[in-house]
Amino acid sequence: MEAITPAYAPPLTLVPPYPDLPMEEVYPRQPHTDIPGVYCRQIGAGRGATQSRVVYFPWDIDRIFWEVLNADHGLLLRNAVQWAMGDEAPPVTVAGPGVLDVTIWRQPHSLTVHLVNLTNPLMMRGPFRELLPVGAQEVRVRLPEGVRVGQVRLLKSGDTPPIVEESGSLIVTVPGIVDFEVVAIDLERKTSL
Repeated sequence: MEAITPAYAPPLTLVPPYPDLPMEEVYPRQPHTDIPGVYCRQIGAGRGATQSRVVYFPWDIDRIFWEVLNADHGLLLRNAVQWAMGDEAPPVTVAGPGVLDVTIWRQPHSLTVHLVNLTNPLMMRGPFRELLPVGAQEVRVRLPEGVRVGQVRLLKSGDTPPIVEESGSLIVTVPGIVDFEVVAIDLERKTSL
């Protein structure tokens, strides 16, 4: 079977495997290849429905990241998703210490952001033996057009968090998370005069 040669220089190429032991043999035999490690393609011109972006990894980066938790693999996956989204901002981003599982749920009159604290040495290896709290998290939620923010609550703690509206986004500061927190955002339709 012949390899498909892309019409552009691939942004990531394969370095063939090499021994990991004995130490004196741990070095790449071939430092560079032209074998693509990722394919990126933009189909169509313009924005929105007229344009699509596709990223294809011809290897199982997701499984390897799950098993090894290599930070470079995580960054590569994140960047691939961001590139494929184009100019569209993600619906939610979270900045703060620790590892969180983040899910956003939209209903007609509300947005709900679930934050689950996974920060633990046993995160991928079975049941936790203890909960390790994380500090303050800045949750930035992209707001749908034509709505204004009503009440914002933290459902687990019952607190009303500090919020800032900025450039079509709502920034909510969650003071800390032990196991989980839920950010509930009530939305109201803007009325025109």
